[in-house]
Amino acid sequence: MDTQLSKKSILLFNLLAFAIVCVWGTTFVSSKVLITNGLRPIDAFFYRFLIAYVCIWTIAPRKLFCNSLKDELLAVALGITGGSAYFLAENTALQISTVTNVSLIVCTTPILTALLLSIGNRDERMNRRQIIGSLVAFVGMVLVVLNGKFALKLSPVGDLLAFVAAWSWAFYSLITKMLAPKYSNLFIIRKVFFYGLLTLLPVIAFSGLTTSAEIFRQPSVWLNILFLGIVASLVCYVLWNLVMKRIGVVKASNYIYFNPVVAIITASIVIDERITPFAVLGSAMILIGMYQVEKVGKSAQKQ
Repeated sequence: MDTQLSKKSILLFNLLAFAIVCVWGTTFVSSKVLITNGLRPIDAFFYRFLIAYVCIWTIAPRKLFCNSLKDELLAVALGITGGSAYFLAENTALQISTVTNVSLIVCTTPILTALLLSIGNRDERMNRRQIIGSLVAFVGMVLVVLNGKFALKLSPVGDLLAFVAAWSWAFYSLITKMLAPKYSNLFIIRKVFFYGLLTLLPVIAFSGLTTSAEIFRQPSVWLNILFLGIVASLVCYVLWNLVMKRIGVVKASNYIYFNPVVAIITASIVIDERITPFAVLGSAMILIGMYQVEKVGKSAQKQ
């Protein structure tokens, strides 16, 4: 009975991971709408995190600080790696480099995460079959991102920033794993939003913040900000931390390979972008690779 419940629980969290990545895969459309209507990437990030932070105060513990200075500094690192540094690096990279380059580089996050965890945590290390499954999923992701257009353009600064974003999220996953046993999930996420906003203030002081009432009166603007703040940030961050805790950081991170799949499907619906056979083949490879990783993981649990 307990084993059956455990299997159902693991399945549920895997489905939840997929659902979260699906939501994150559609956020580029919301961000594009906001930018088209007069907001900058830094504005979109600030307002989405501000809304998320205000909302989480209604449900998070009222405790203000971590139990030690070391943990508080780790919480600051969470706000940077999972907030300000990640979004600033990724959004700036998209302005300098090509979408293809940035997508490919940022989607190396699962590999970087596995590398970081394998250094200090033997339990999170992948075996040979899981590595093969992850590589198959990665190749599939490459096919999806390229979508039949094999034209990469070198942009050193933009590509470097994309790597900064990928490494940021990898470190975010690692630090979350360190703090998860000590604090509640809601407390940790509240810290992420707070320090993400706080560390963004110096950039805002330099570049300013868009506050035009005319822009915010547009339904397409405030609806997308609410979606990004409440759904893509508050709900998805809280659930993602639960997923990482339940199925492991490496397995959860591998679901990021589905992000470009969702993005391309969304783009085909919203902006009529064509889906090529390469994208279909790549999607199938991602499914096969992820199935292999999960199948091996289950076998290991039985043993």
